[in-house]
Amino acid sequence: MFFKLALTVILLYSAYCGFLFFMQRHVLFPRFMIETPPLQTQKISDIERNFIETDSGKIEVWYMPPVSGSAGNPAPAVIFAHGNGELIDFWPEELRGFTKLGVGVMLVEYPGYGRSKGSPSQKSITDAFVSAYDYIAAKNGVDPSRIILLGRSIGGGAVCALSKKRPSSALIVMSTFTSARSFAPKYFVPGFLMRDPFDNLKVIASYDGPVLVIHGRNDEIIPFSHGVALSKAARRATMVAYDCGHNDCPPDPDLSGKI
Repeated sequence: MFFKLALTVILLYSAYCGFLFFMQRHVLFPRFMIETPPLQTQKISDIERNFIETDSGKIEVWYMPPVSGSAGNPAPAVIFAHGNGELIDFWPEELRGFTKLGVGVMLVEYPGYGRSKGSPSQKSITDAFVSAYDYIAAKNGVDPSRIILLGRSIGGGAVCALSKKRPSSALIVMSTFTSARSFAPKYFVPGFLMRDPFDNLKVIASYDGPVLVIHGRNDEIIPFSHGVALSKAARRATMVAYDCGHNDCPPDPDLSGKI
């Protein structure tokens, strides 16, 4: 009887692990739950919209050129990666402050999100951001030696992965986890079953440039302890903490005023 019970438990647990293994990307990348808004061209007249080729297919990128401060010289640029429940359509206004400071902004859509082709995974997202980096680094008016990587939530994983492939002058992670595998115990599964580990802690520990960590003390999705661990792991870290949660961090929507 005990043997049969143990065998039943093992089989049920194995089935549970197998289910999570195959369904985890639907949880990690809930793209089908995000409605793509109609493209309001009159609202993005100052945005250069393009599609670039990747191994996963064409992905959409938006470039917001600087409006001041460059004086005809090549300007720095920010490459931005959004959260897993967002689209690039949601972010231009929050990032527009950078352009007023003379910094260009590149928004990169994830494969399978919005109008981009393909399916999201750590590999396909990394490939997409490498392609976007090469596109912006070769663009007239952009200084490739002053490219800053900025990622929010899972976007922190995207820019950390990019930082291993291409040089950058600074790395900014906002409301970001140490690794996707760190959430495995929450679902009672071993970490090696995570198909997209996004080991940000390891990347940041080896990153040579300055790292800015922004995190809410009351983050209900990615605990504040993740931000603290990332800042402690970095060689040249600055941490900014706010009394806010996950989706209202930082409290002021103008990111350029906080960075």
